[in-house]
Amino acid sequence: MSVLPVLIDSHCHFDFAAFDSDRSQVWAAARKLGVEQLIIPGVAPDQWQAASNISADYPGICCAAGIHPWWVKELVGEHLSAVELETLRSRLRQALLTSPYVAVGECGLDKFTGSDFRHQQTLFAMQVELACELNKPLIIHCRKAHNEVIALLRQHRPSAGGVIHAFSGSTQIAETYIELGFYLGIGGTITYERAHKTRQAVCEVPLSALLLESDAPDMPLCGRQGERNSPQYLPDTARVLAELRQQSVEDIARQTTENSRRLFSLPVGALP
Repeated sequence: MSVLPVLIDSHCHFDFAAFDSDRSQVWAAARKLGVEQLIIPGVAPDQWQAASNISADYPGICCAAGIHPWWVKELVGEHLSAVELETLRSRLRQALLTSPYVAVGECGLDKFTGSDFRHQQTLFAMQVELACELNKPLIIHCRKAHNEVIALLRQHRPSAGGVIHAFSGSTQIAETYIELGFYLGIGGTITYERAHKTRQAVCEVPLSALLLESDAPDMPLCGRQGERNSPQYLPDTARVLAELRQQSVEDIARQTTENSRRLFSLPVGALP
């Protein structure tokens, strides 16, 4: 009987309503396929506790706390005062200090959302500064804003690094993030043949810089368009990455799992 490679889903919105009806069954199925651990990113203050509750209920699940750029408009509307900013900062800082969140995020910049970009920048900078203060890794969302994200990271140089979630870019951009101490989150994008630039990048950078992620319930793999994505499909992403890099699935699993454990200070070994 062959032993399944151990995998870690470094980014899965497992707290979202899409999993409310069968969360236990999905996690049991994923673990049978070798997915031993999973990280739920934070998106907004009202969600942090719910994610924490799920992580407490399910072995192998951890979570982070942060403010996602898609939630910025909902949180602050059209105006972001200094008082509101400090309130959000204090709330996030307190959460990170009093609960076992493994990272700050999901935070970042997105030019395709309806949130004011200046407000996004202000809240992103606040979270990067908190990550530096508390020596926590960052989970970063970046969509069409690599220049701005890179500029802020160069300014602050977060000591604990982090991951660029759902990386989609060139080898040059990938190498820039790696030089800044960041990993690249690799998910369903690489399963699409049309993603030439990203597929090339994941072949040319060191495997020691890559993490596997599902981003479930979003970012379905090629052939599953329109379906709910799931951590159960993480082994499929690992297989595609192995094919692209011409390496064994075992090597891909071993190194990406080691990378996730190192970045997020996760426990080693199978969990009950």
